[in-house]
Amino acid sequence: MEQQVKNLIAVSLLAPIAAQSAMAAKKPKNTDPTRPNVIIILADDLGYGDLGCYGAKNVQTPNVDRLAQQGIRFTDTHAVAATSTPSRYSILTGEYAWRRPDTDIAAGNAGMIIKPGQYTMADMFKSCGYRTCAIGKWHLGLGETQGTQDWNAQIPMNLGDIGFDHHYIMAATADRVPCVFINDGTVANYDPSAPIEVSYKENFPGEPTGKDNPELCYNLQSSVGHNQSIVNGIGRIGYMRGGGKALWKDENIADSITTHAIDFIKENKDRPFFMYFATNDVHVPRFPHQRFRDKSGMGLRGDAIVQFDWSVGQIMETLDKLGIADNTIILLSSDNGPVVDDGYKDRAEELLNGHKPAGPWRGNKYSAFEGGTQVPAIVRWPKAIKGGQTSNALTSQIDWMASLGSIIGARVPQGGAPDSQNYAATLTGANTTDRPYVIELAYNHVLSVRTNEWKYIEPSDGPKLLDWAPKTETGSDPQPQLYNIKKSQCESESVAAQHPQIVYDMQNILRHERAKSDKHSFFVPGV
Repeated sequence: MEQQVKNLIAVSLLAPIAAQSAMAAKKPKNTDPTRPNVIIILADDLGYGDLGCYGAKNVQTPNVDRLAQQGIRFTDTHAVAATSTPSRYSILTGEYAWRRPDTDIAAGNAGMIIKPGQYTMADMFKSCGYRTCAIGKWHLGLGETQGTQDWNAQIPMNLGDIGFDHHYIMAATADRVPCVFINDGTVANYDPSAPIEVSYKENFPGEPTGKDNPELCYNLQSSVGHNQSIVNGIGRIGYMRGGGKALWKDENIADSITTHAIDFIKENKDRPFFMYFATNDVHVPRFPHQRFRDKSGMGLRGDAIVQFDWSVGQIMETLDKLGIADNTIILLSSDNGPVVDDGYKDRAEELLNGHKPAGPWRGNKYSAFEGGTQVPAIVRWPKAIKGGQTSNALTSQIDWMASLGSIIGARVPQGGAPDSQNYAATLTGANTTDRPYVIELAYNHVLSVRTNEWKYIEPSDGPKLLDWAPKTETGSDPQPQLYNIKKSQCESESVAAQHPQIVYDMQNILRHERAKSDKHSFFVPGV
């Protein structure tokens, strides 16, 4: 009898738990078309011609190709800048980075470029009830000011202060220290036995460098620069001491960020979520996992593209298994154009074998030519977008914030996303309306204007080729340049002298855009 009583008590205690579990199991998935899940997959240094669906040679990208088949493939989409930091700043704030003087390529110990109080894409989604996260490459700074971070404790100013509920990020790039992941403001897998010190001024006593100890760079040798602190047998930019068990292994970066992305999706499958998933694969140092080696025939860079495609496939598979793919927008693109030889002896140039990373466009990452900012862009949303489309509309990543905000019904505060315009209808294939023009920023601060017919590059002094990437054209010229893009995608012959009125009109566009800086830049006017 006593045992029966105990059993009844146990059942009564377990009943509420069982009921809660049953309710959780029956909890409806997010099917509200006014609040679709949104995933931005932003590749790093992936070129227009690096994907199968854009005509890639030698490398296969079946997962990205399937994404394009199920959605819209855009053929004239532009990053705001030809380098990482300003490009990413513009996507996440809806403001042209060239309006700010502090958005050049950031050091690994840069202070936060997007400050608390500035309206961000994450804020926008959060205001509409979304769970938000950033996973992967950040490269927009942490902490209040450059070089003052204590990497051994909670970083006081981090992504939680600009709208992200969760983040698991690399502070900067894989070729810059610190080579650790930051998980919600603290170093992931922190090793108290190996406190972290970071400097971009001088080395720490007794620490080897790639310059003085090249024999220790057993995984990848540097060609230009990248010869300061050595982590995982690879030379880096900047100096670092410590880290211990927290130090990443480059070959595991894709697995690590993809696992965290999948975990976030699973945890939030029953509510609307926004995920900014920024991969590292194609950015130097290219060091993909062994299971992707020799899959492309183009060496480490090609194999890194295969690895990126795998990550995309893992996210797509997760959405399918959870039954939420139908109401999830995936927006895939790249932060800027491609670069082949970028500081490491990975034989990327020698192994192209006819592959053209920038596709038909002239120039590469860093450049004022089209190859610097012409990027692949694919949008899939099965609930609302008919698959198999190709759009030739002229679009810019600067408009993602306003366009996505329109889809979810966000109310952007006055002064928020000042340069972003609502092209949701173009983004979702309802029409193919061109943006009147896009503005492009080269690494040397030169601005260009592109319409659907013309490309104007403002005059500038400077070298024609980069010192550290001798086959990369800068686009610099002391004379204004004008190209008819419809006649020649390769920008082979400037026709500025033959079309002075068009040059004048393009110059006026830049003059008017620069004049806006005084009115709405978050910090200080102009550059």
